Amino acid sequence: MAKEGQFGLDSITGALAEAGRRLPPVELWDPPFCGNLDMRIAADGTWYYLKTPIGRPALVKLFASVLKREGDDYFLVTPVEKCGLQVEDAPFVAVELKVADGDAGQALNFRTNVDEWIACGSAHELRFDPEPGTGGLKPYLHVRRGLWAKVTRSLFFDLVALGEEREIADRAMFGVASMGVFFPMAPADQVKDLA
Repeated sequence: MAKEGQFGLDSITGALAEAGRRLPPVELWDPPFCGNLDMRIAADGTWYYLKTPIGRPALVKLFASVLKREGDDYFLVTPVEKCGLQVEDAPFVAVELKVADGDAGQALNFRTNVDEWIACGSAHELRFDPEPGTGGLKPYLHVRRGLWAKVTRSLFFDLVALGEEREIADRAMFGVASMGVFFPMAPADQVKDLA
């Protein structure tokens, strides 16, 4: 019998190789749970297997394509099995920002650490969570299917620079707009404390 977790990793890698480049429909798959892998996604976006960083970007991209979230738990899934892994913060990191002008106004396009470009808007929202202990904010971008990317601090400064004040429910809010959607960060009177 194979070591716990090892059978799952080999099986997942094999199934992914057959899937090609498109994102598999993991939201449609509900295979049996096969155990937890000794795999972790660190807060900085580095993927670890057996406590060693996975050095092959293509392999990380492959695993990221079958990442699924159920509640607070994360899994790598194929049509026939589901293996758990640990995620310290968010499974992805937004590492690059390109701002474009379009019909709906400013469009914010983010590149993740797995080279996926995400156009921020109604389907891919920004959220700004309070950061415990600092009074600051931690920005996140919705990537897909309940999976989020933490926005790097330098990109957060860029978002603040692009920000504007708008009235939301009779309150002045500071935030940023993309593709016609306004994403409030904080009350406008607290802007000095954001970054």
